[in-house]
Amino acid sequence: MDTHQIRQLTHHIRGPVAAAPGARLSPVFDPSSGAVTAQVPLADAAQVRAAVDAAQAAFPAWAATPPLQRARVMFRLRGLIERDADELARTITSEHGKTLSDARGEVTRGMEVVEFAAGIPHLLKGEHSPEVGRGVDSWSERAPLGVVAGVTPFNFPVMVPLWMAPVALACGNSFVLKPSEKVPSAALHLARLLQEAGLPQGVFNVVHGGREAVDALLDDPRVQALSFVGSTPVARYLYERGSAAGKRVQALGGAKNHAVVLPDADIGLAADALLGAGYGSAGERCMAISVAVCVGDATADALVAALAPKVAGLRIAPGLEDPDMGPLVDAAHRERVRGYIDLGVQEGAKLVVDGRAHPCTSRDGFFLGGSLFDHVTPQMRIYREEIFGPVLCVVRVPDFESALALVDGHEYGNGTAVFTRSGGAAREYARRVQAGMVGINVPIPVPMAFHCFGGWKASLFGPLHMHGPDGVRFYTRLKTVTARWPEGAAGAEFVMPTMR
Repeated sequence: MDTHQIRQLTHHIRGPVAAAPGARLSPVFDPSSGAVTAQVPLADAAQVRAAVDAAQAAFPAWAATPPLQRARVMFRLRGLIERDADELARTITSEHGKTLSDARGEVTRGMEVVEFAAGIPHLLKGEHSPEVGRGVDSWSERAPLGVVAGVTPFNFPVMVPLWMAPVALACGNSFVLKPSEKVPSAALHLARLLQEAGLPQGVFNVVHGGREAVDALLDDPRVQALSFVGSTPVARYLYERGSAAGKRVQALGGAKNHAVVLPDADIGLAADALLGAGYGSAGERCMAISVAVCVGDATADALVAALAPKVAGLRIAPGLEDPDMGPLVDAAHRERVRGYIDLGVQEGAKLVVDGRAHPCTSRDGFFLGGSLFDHVTPQMRIYREEIFGPVLCVVRVPDFESALALVDGHEYGNGTAVFTRSGGAAREYARRVQAGMVGINVPIPVPMAFHCFGGWKASLFGPLHMHGPDGVRFYTRLKTVTARWPEGAAGAEFVMPTMR
């Protein structure tokens, strides 16, 4: 290993901060080659406290900054992200592995939240009621919380931090970001752009690390709220520990997204949609479709026949070559996904396309082909558990009600889709299904930035979804003012005040 070619990354606490002497370092890989390209320092509790110190010191002045001026920082940030979009996309691809086109799409979706946050003067407008009583007015206003934190996953190094930080900052909070140590460079790039956009030092900070860093954020009483996107066990842990410490917690967990294919569906359209939704980004999306629920054997037979050659023919190569699918994020995750394919065969599912045998697996890097299972049953672990890889399971059910019951019976309720030509069937499915996001002939129904993102059941812990109006509610607290300007003494009143 040529250490001269390995970048030494930093934290960002009021600016770049090098690793402390003796700090633990974690390797950052290029998933397309398997080579170590950088080393990222892992913060201990003391460095996390330093980041919170910086955020706490910067908060009062930033909170007192008029919302219009905070919005102008967001406007400038949006322009800088657009300027650096290609560099950000290449950084995503080089550390995560997704294709360059997919990475560019991620940057765009993140930038849309910045655009939403730039409307903060309007979003923070409260309600006003004159003359609630004689000479009495009442109004509401939203105040920032203080120091807030975000813990983000490896699969969206730009988009998910931008789901959180712009809304939090525009609302007047200061922010500490703990990105995934597998993909740390994009967060540091965003920190530099925020500084260039005019954000005061200390308002946005980045600390890298593992559980020790996250626990330090949870335990620091100055951190008022924490947002998280990741697996359900970690989401549950953060929600319970953070809530016990009196914090607001918004924790998005795992998913097992179902696409129901009704007998009247356009099979060609459904197959193409499921190909992209199931195998795009190597299946490493919380909104990936990992289960196709086919109503009737004829529907399933037609869908599998249409899908199988497409899955087998996926162009898989390094992400910078912009193929259909790149590698998985690291060797451990690839072996985990491979283990689920082994398990599916042992459980008796029919492996129609075996990604373990794809020619891409002979390359350097963390490559695995797409796999397609048929005749999967709800009792199988490959159905029940989130695989988070390029594996699509086909489940066969006899009718619409059985399909709906199957989706509703799963512990996860993140997103779902239905493919049909029937408006009535689509409306009934969207109305009744127990999931937070629904697509009708749309396989990945990720809402736009001015709506909210979040699932139901074990896919979300906490009452508020991410970005959109819920994001503003999460990062602010409501204050209601009742005002009277009397002339002369009115005398004491000892009864419940009423308005006359």
